[in-house]
Amino acid sequence: MRLLLIEDDDRIAGPLTEGLGRYGFTVDHVRTGAAGLADAEVAPDLVLLDLGLPDMDGLDVCRSLRARSAVPIIMITARGEEADRIVGLELGADDYLAKPFGVRELIARIRAVTRRAGAPAYAPAGPAEAVDAHRPASGAQALGPLVINRRTREVHLDGRQVALTPREFDLLTYLAEDPGTVYSRQQIMDTVWDPHFFGPTKTLDAHVAALRRKLGDAGWITTARGVGFRLTVPGRRTTSEGVS
Repeated sequence: MRLLLIEDDDRIAGPLTEGLGRYGFTVDHVRTGAAGLADAEVAPDLVLLDLGLPDMDGLDVCRSLRARSAVPIIMITARGEEADRIVGLELGADDYLAKPFGVRELIARIRAVTRRAGAPAYAPAGPAEAVDAHRPASGAQALGPLVINRRTREVHLDGRQVALTPREFDLLTYLAEDPGTVYSRQQIMDTVWDPHFFGPTKTLDAHVAALRRKLGDAGWITTARGVGFRLTVPGRRTTSEGVS
């Protein structure tokens, strides 16, 4: 699904583009209303429109887009006043999302808008679901004695079920996208939490510690010091790996 993101703040556009990309979206990013109107000529599937643009008001961009196209429009803005929401919706926007927001919330809005627009609902795979083309149709991924089933959100180790919280499961499946690959702390926070998470990063360490404890061996999740974490089958680690 191709999205057109009209957003002048790279601090928002960069993480948002990266986060949506992990879920299978193609994002074209422009920084001005004029560029957005020009890029919309190539018919994106959906437009993400900031209202606070440097060259023109986003409401005017919304009006122009709607005058010539039925493309779904989701306004994303720091403006939280009811009047702005009402005006935007009356001009033809399909939804309104106030900053800050998470990627998962935005994806839910995208799916809802596309359903209402009559298009087939886009159901992006989670970041861990879109990777392994050789994974069995059951959705299960086997890593030695560890079996992860994304469809049922169940984890089994040596045949016994491991009870995980939803966040622990999301963290495990993200690391399992590409076992052995180091994912930076920021990549993990942006994907398993979201790019606009402002809580302490120590929450990641707490979840890693909980996973290690529940999996019964700290070697399942190893630390690349100063970078992040990787998922490995214990006994297959390299000398550069640690578990601190």
